[in-house]
Amino acid sequence: MATALHDELPADARDGWALRLYALLKERYEEDTVSGPSVGSGLSVVHDWHRHTVLPLVAETVPGAEAVPFSALARLHTGAAAGRPAAPDMWRTALHPVLLHLHAAAYDRTAVYAEGHAGACDHALSQGRSPAEADAYGHEYAELSCTANARAFAEAHALALSDALALAYAADDPGAYADTFPGSHVRAVVRACEQAGPHAPAAGNPATRLSEGFLTALAGARPPRSR
Repeated sequence: MATALHDELPADARDGWALRLYALLKERYEEDTVSGPSVGSGLSVVHDWHRHTVLPLVAETVPGAEAVPFSALARLHTGAAAGRPAAPDMWRTALHPVLLHLHAAAYDRTAVYAEGHAGACDHALSQGRSPAEADAYGHEYAELSCTANARAFAEAHALALSDALALAYAADDPGAYADTFPGSHVRAVVRACEQAGPHAPAAGNPATRLSEGFLTALAGARPPRSR
């Protein structure tokens, strides 16, 4: 996850952020080097980061007319950060609608639409349609296929990840959490913000907000040895 956060930052900010992360990890775990299984004592930092940074950022990608139930997931993250992890079914129920929105928002509709339109337009022209007819057909096909593909993309990710994350969160298991590809989750949040458009609240450098929020969560956490 840290690698993904680092890579999503502007190039001129990466080294400074990495040094600050290293210093916090070294202080938190009292180790000369920050590597290996010693950095694995529950997911309280992850839950705090999701509650105070990730979820608010994802909420800013939601169009005004759409309702996504963030509050249930926020409550579970708050409880888990305080040492009260919920059962897998509770996590699964709360995670699924949020992940469904996130991956629908992260889907690259612009590129997929353009590709679908071009292919359908070429096909229509090869069948003797006029340029205007081919263009209209291309837009109709692109809209239908893009909508269906975006829905399938979001549903597949939401189903797989809600189950995997629910088990990892319920067990408070860093290894299981790592197996859910949290770096990909970081990239999905950044892409969703980018897809939301330049005037959306989330458009203001989401990678920086995610990265700074993670450092804040780490700095505010109690060292594992004090629990």
